[in-house]
Amino acid sequence: MARLSRAESQARTRELLLATARRLFLRDGYHATSLEKVAEAASFSKGAVYSNFATKDELCRTVIEAIRAEQVQAIMDAFLGEGSDEDRLAVFEAWAERTIGDPGWTLLEAEFAIHATRRDPALRAEVASGGRSWAGALRLLLEEEARRRDRPLP
Repeated sequence: MARLSRAESQARTRELLLATARRLFLRDGYHATSLEKVAEAASFSKGAVYSNFATKDELCRTVIEAIRAEQVQAIMDAFLGEGSDEDRLAVFEAWAERTIGDPGWTLLEAEFAIHATRRDPALRAEVASGGRSWAGALRLLLEEEARRRDRPLP
């Protein structure tokens, strides 16, 4: 097996840290998850975590952004996929049943938003911007679907 380059090794470390952090944040919440716990669970040193993420806030924000991107992609697949309206609606309904109110994701978003609101104005602004981006992506999807169907949105 070929040896990984330094850049490949760093990217792999970052991916493993993100996957581990995601699991811990979703299971235990923002406040109960420390960078030390992420390092230990991923079998890396704290230095490896800090060389990839300056703060726990940055790590959590990155995890939340990845989750949101996955969810936008899932919704896009439902709305813009092939098949009949009924088929696409069934895909969307399956996504909604799996996702809306998911306790891990919902609680993480809420806990981090509360933390950001109380912590500092810059972080609060970043969290608000992320929420607007999420809402904007959903709005664009709905507008595209309305155009496809030649039905204006209310």
